Amino acid sequence: MSKVQQVSGTGVPLFLDDIDTDRIIPARYLRCVTFEGIGEHAFEDDRQQDPNHPFNDARYRQASVLVSGRNFGCGSSREHAPQSLMRWGVKAVVAESFAEIFFGNCTSLGIPCLTAARADLARLCDAIKANPQLSFTVDLAAKKVTFGSESFSVDMPESARSALVTGNWDFLGQLLANKSAIATTAAKIPYLTGFAS
Repeated sequence: MSKVQQVSGTGVPLFLDDIDTDRIIPARYLRCVTFEGIGEHAFEDDRQQDPNHPFNDARYRQASVLVSGRNFGCGSSREHAPQSLMRWGVKAVVAESFAEIFFGNCTSLGIPCLTAARADLARLCDAIKANPQLSFTVDLAAKKVTFGSESFSVDMPESARSALVTGNWDFLGQLLANKSAIATTAAKIPYLTGFAS
C-alpha cells in the first residue's frame, strides 16, 4: 500500500476562489474512455482565454503542489477533475476550503487536500511567484507546510488524513496485500467454488 505522508516539490499558485470542476476540466473531455492524456487539458478553457494562466507558465510546469483559494473543486462531481490535475503532475492541493465531493475524489486517488488560513496561502503564493523554483514540503503527519525558514499549519479531516498517512486510502493496494486471505475466504464460499458436499 502507498502511504502519503509528505509531498515535497515546487508549487503552482492559482489563488482564486470558487474554481469549479468545469473549469478544471472542460465537459468535452468527459467522453474519454480512459484518463490517459487528460492532464494536458487541465484548465484548458481558462488557459486559452488567459495566456498568463499559471498552468501555461513553463516556470510552474514541474510543480507538484497546487495552491488555491476558497471552495476549490465546487460544481459537478466529475472524477475527471482530480484525474486531470494528478495527470498534469499535482500531488497535493492546499487551499482555504474544498467542495466535499472533489475532496473525496482526490483522497481516493491519494491526493491530499489540506486547508490553511487565507493569509498563509497568500504568503505562500507570493513566495512561489517570487521564486518559482522554491521547494517546500506539505507534511500530513505534522499538519504543516514548510518553505524556506517559514511554516504554517494546515488541516484536513482526520479520517482522510489517517487513511493517506497509513496507506489505507489505496483500496487496490489493500486488495493486493491481502490476496491470500481473499483467496482463502473465496474458497469457502459455495457459489464461488461449487457446492460443498
